[in-house]
Amino acid sequence: MNEERAQLLRLLPSVNRLLEEPEVRQLEQGGMTRAYVTELVQEAVTKTRTSILQGEKMPSDKKTLLDDIKLKLIKAQRKHPFSLRRVINGTGTVLHTNLGRARLSQAALAHMMEAAGFYSTLEYDLENGKRGSRGSHVEELICKATGAEAAVAVNNNAAAVFFVLKALAAPGDVLVSRGELVEIGGSFRVSSIMEMSGVHLKEVGTTNKTHLSDYLEAVTEATSMIMKVHTSNFAIKGFTASVAPVELKEAVPDSVIIYDDLGSGSLYDFQQHNIGQEPLIRTAVKNADIVSFSGDKLLGGPQAGIIAGKKKCIDQLRRHQLARVLRLDKATLAALEATLFEYSYGSPAEHIPVVRDILATSEDVKKRIVSFLEDQAFQTLELDIVPVTSKIGGGTMPVTEIPSFALSIKNPLLETNELERKLREAEIPVVGRISQEHYLLDFRTIAKEDFIQLAAALQNLDAEK
Repeated sequence: MNEERAQLLRLLPSVNRLLEEPEVRQLEQGGMTRAYVTELVQEAVTKTRTSILQGEKMPSDKKTLLDDIKLKLIKAQRKHPFSLRRVINGTGTVLHTNLGRARLSQAALAHMMEAAGFYSTLEYDLENGKRGSRGSHVEELICKATGAEAAVAVNNNAAAVFFVLKALAAPGDVLVSRGELVEIGGSFRVSSIMEMSGVHLKEVGTTNKTHLSDYLEAVTEATSMIMKVHTSNFAIKGFTASVAPVELKEAVPDSVIIYDDLGSGSLYDFQQHNIGQEPLIRTAVKNADIVSFSGDKLLGGPQAGIIAGKKKCIDQLRRHQLARVLRLDKATLAALEATLFEYSYGSPAEHIPVVRDILATSEDVKKRIVSFLEDQAFQTLELDIVPVTSKIGGGTMPVTEIPSFALSIKNPLLETNELERKLREAEIPVVGRISQEHYLLDFRTIAKEDFIQLAAALQNLDAEK
């Protein structure tokens, strides 16, 4: 090491010295903890030491070197202390899995915060003054909304599938059409979940066509269940055939359970608006012994797997040891209860964000953009309102596209990819999409509550020169 680098290393201020600097103390006064500020200071000093050792050009006096470290520190403190952060979803994908899927209703948020922030009746029966059941908070509402005899809720629909198979079908044979052995997100396959549950998978039919006779010929004394899997994340078109659960129920012995895994499923009839072909849960419940579906997809609630159906099946699930392993926490139960209450007694089209955003017309979205732009003034940015199509997302209605409008944003001084990166690095990150070299923000998924933060991000982008 040469003498110049050694001298610079000797000039490096200690972490304790930096912690006493006014600019650093302001970080603590601004709400950051001492431990977090100390870590930021250590990172800034380490970066400067590394730069010196690598021979990079550095300030040669102590004051300027100190200022350089402070600059690194200021840049570092912009890093949000939490990894799980709020973002503005401008992709137009309503159920964006990477961005958290369903936004909860105001009622669900309020009920969840109350349940999480205070003591609650999670497992306490107020009427009798003794221990109660946590599942009771949502079961009645699930039954009212779906028409089922009984219901339980677990932590997601993959868990629901595993639970149903393990508790009701193992170690028997379970018949599944080859065209329904799907792979869901994260490379999880229905066939693998079935194998882990202890059942014996028997494939029937072909990829594109499965007939009632295929099932009937495969039924034996060892058959405990026929499982129907709704292919919600892809579509097979053309020369196809499948068998409805109601046909199976009428044709097979009563000892064989008909299980319909809806994946997403819907309590709201989107088909009346010519949107998608997602099966209605209430109809599915009538035609099968048991069904399961997600809470955080078209239902518009928290992540959960809801199992509804015949009381004899649900009672078996309640008594199984997995019921405790897969049970929901109090915050999720509260959010789910408020969401289901809206379907049972309220107006989901008005108050459930997922339903409201899917039903919004393209003109509704355009008006939202116009409303946002009314109070904005930009000097550099070139803005244009352009027609686009939105997607449902979340492995739901894969071929459904909804006409929408987006705000096209361009800064003549920035490449499109650079513009996208800067918005993604905003204090409240903005996630849009690039199409044909244009950066687009589809306002179908941008709420009025996002306007102030979005405006701030665009104003900063406007200042980029």
